Amino acid sequence: MSDSKAFLLDCTLRDGGYYNNWDFDAELVRDYLQAMAAAGVDCVELGLRGFPRNGFRGGYAYSSDAFLVSLPLIPGVCYGVMVNASELLQHADGALVAVSQLFCPAAESPVGLVRIASHAHEFEAVLPACQWLKEQGYKVGINLMQIAEQSDDTVVRLAGAAQGSGVDVLYFADSMGSLSPTDVRSIIGLLRQGWNGPLGIHAHDNRALAHANTLEAIAAGATWVDGTVLGMGRGPGNARIEYLAMQRGTGNLSPLLQLVSRRFQPMQQRYGWGTNPFYYLAGMHGIHPTYIQEMLADSRYSNSDLLVAIQALRASGGKKFNPETLEASRHFYHGAPHGKWAPQEQLDGREVLLLASGEGVARHREAIEQYIRRARPVVLALNTQTDIAPELIDLRAACHPLRLMADGAEHLQLPQPLITPAGMLPEDVRVSLQGKTLLDFGLSIDKQGFGFHARHCTLPTSLVAAYALAVAASGNARRVLLAGFDGYPGEDPRNVEVNDVLEAFLAHDATPELLAVTPTRYQIPCSSIYAL
Repeated sequence: MSDSKAFLLDCTLRDGGYYNNWDFDAELVRDYLQAMAAAGVDCVELGLRGFPRNGFRGGYAYSSDAFLVSLPLIPGVCYGVMVNASELLQHADGALVAVSQLFCPAAESPVGLVRIASHAHEFEAVLPACQWLKEQGYKVGINLMQIAEQSDDTVVRLAGAAQGSGVDVLYFADSMGSLSPTDVRSIIGLLRQGWNGPLGIHAHDNRALAHANTLEAIAAGATWVDGTVLGMGRGPGNARIEYLAMQRGTGNLSPLLQLVSRRFQPMQQRYGWGTNPFYYLAGMHGIHPTYIQEMLADSRYSNSDLLVAIQALRASGGKKFNPETLEASRHFYHGAPHGKWAPQEQLDGREVLLLASGEGVARHREAIEQYIRRARPVVLALNTQTDIAPELIDLRAACHPLRLMADGAEHLQLPQPLITPAGMLPEDVRVSLQGKTLLDFGLSIDKQGFGFHARHCTLPTSLVAAYALAVAASGNARRVLLAGFDGYPGEDPRNVEVNDVLEAFLAHDATPELLAVTPTRYQIPCSSIYAL
């Protein structure tokens, strides 16, 4: 790349804004603009431009001319903004009216480049807006997103449609981070069948290939390339602008490298962009990286939850981000529930003691064991809880397929029968539990609340605590005692989720009395194991 004439574009303030609501502080932006100019970056994309949305977003989410002229822009650098094609096409008066409301003539604006991000089904419809922008004096680019999901014929056709539209540069975006360098070269070959102008690439780093894919694109004839500082961008991030600038071998990189260490590395520690095994899997299976970004930022999702969600998104299709699809993906079980074991056989009229994983069990072990020996409740441990003498535990409950797979060997060593939706588990999970006594109690997920039946239950969530509570209620238990339901520290959103489950359980007219007997942060009746 050292001899390349590639046009280097940095889009940190636009793509990185997905982490901080496009709310960058003034000092950082000043230093960033100076570093870009010193490094010889050809164009800086300052943010998005679009119509008002609900919720707070900083100035770089709208990048109005009035806002941009207040910035310490440096002469000689091209400045750009990006528009989503969907915003133009969904405007009540059409795309041409929409774009004319967002942009004045280029001579009156600090913006020199406008890029339109378009899905394949929007591409041809938004081309007249590109032509209008060109007529106003802007340099115009169009980004074909999710390129890996398009057929060869579609790629060639859309490239041909762009040829006579006034577009200056045709970009393709590896939106899912699934491309390899071989794929990149093949796509450029397809685009060249319909387009003979400048080509650009916007690479995502799901599989740690953003830099390699960008270099391969240049070798195959691309002349525009995107990067961001330290790769900051949605999900796993992008190609790193500092690496691309080093590869080109021109400009003064010292201010940029200082900016990386002084400002962007602390931001990366805070926001956590960058590839990891979950982004890698998402890239392999064509799953939108925002799903992974949202789950990593939500403490309700354990590593097992992430893997289950990726598996579910792979099956249901996760190419377009949808929050409702994300929530549904947490819950593995679908279809009509079924089971063979009836908990009433062992729990009818009995007191049930549920042992969760909180430290309250180990901390108050002696008192709990004394109570078990004296009162003889049915003791039901969640997953592989072992803080109580094994001879005092009667049953175990587990329902998370990947947790069951991970704990399979341990379950085989534990003596208690395992309550689980055995008949609904994937084959590989059932195989991992061969030789274990399984009590098959089915489940289904319905956000509306609980349902208790002889051999299956309905739950608002697939949490094992909800499953164990439903086992007790379906078994007509007299009372349920909770130990080790400590809750989570601070403002952890998992407290809200579990409280919602407990509230839904208590709201059902067929639930037994519920009482926590070790310290808990949950909003439920609480006594003390010592008082009992």
